[in-house]
Amino acid sequence: MKKTLSVVLLAITCLSSLPVKAQQLDLSTVTCKDFVTSDKDTIGLIMMWLVGFYAAQDAKPIVDFDKMKENGGKLGEYCGKNPSHSLITAADDVLK
Repeated sequence: MKKTLSVVLLAITCLSSLPVKAQQLDLSTVTCKDFVTSDKDTIGLIMMWLVGFYAAQDAKPIVDFDKMKENGGKLGEYCGKNPSHSLITAADDVLK
C-alpha cells in the first residue's frame, strides 16, 4: 500500500510540473526570414508539419526523410531569396 501511494504521489508531482498551456506557433504569421533563422529543431518540426499538411489525404503514413531534406533545401533557397514572403506562401510555391 505504501509503495502504491508513493508511486501515485510521484506521478502527481511529475504531472503538476507540466506547463499549463502548450506552446503554439501560428505558421500563417511566420515569414521566410523567421524560418531560415530558426534553430535546427524548430525547422525540423515545421518541416514535419508541412510534409503532413501537403500530403495527399490518402497517403500512407510514411515519412521520407530524404524527400523532406530535399524539400527543406528548396524551401530554404526560396526563403533566402524572398525573406519577406510568408512561409505558407513559400511552401505553396515549393511543396505543391
